[in-house]
Amino acid sequence: MTPRVVIDRVFAEPVHPFRIYPASGRTFEVRHPELVEIGRDGLTVEAASENHPDAPRSWDEVSLASIESIASLEASVSPVG
Repeated sequence: MTPRVVIDRVFAEPVHPFRIYPASGRTFEVRHPELVEIGRDGLTVEAASENHPDAPRSWDEVSLASIESIASLEASVSPVG
């Protein structure tokens, strides 16, 4: 996956939440641009615990080379501001 594909998804207006599918089998939902940081070779994605929504969030590293696909989630979100 190229950084440009991810950048286009993250900064799309209006914001369209999406899911990242890396080769590891995990999935990462990105519902807002502030929940992902894009680097040259990878992403840092904020991951919330589904079982404990009030728990502190963690950040996970995802290599661009490991991303098999990106798919839109159902709902779009209006930009703030």
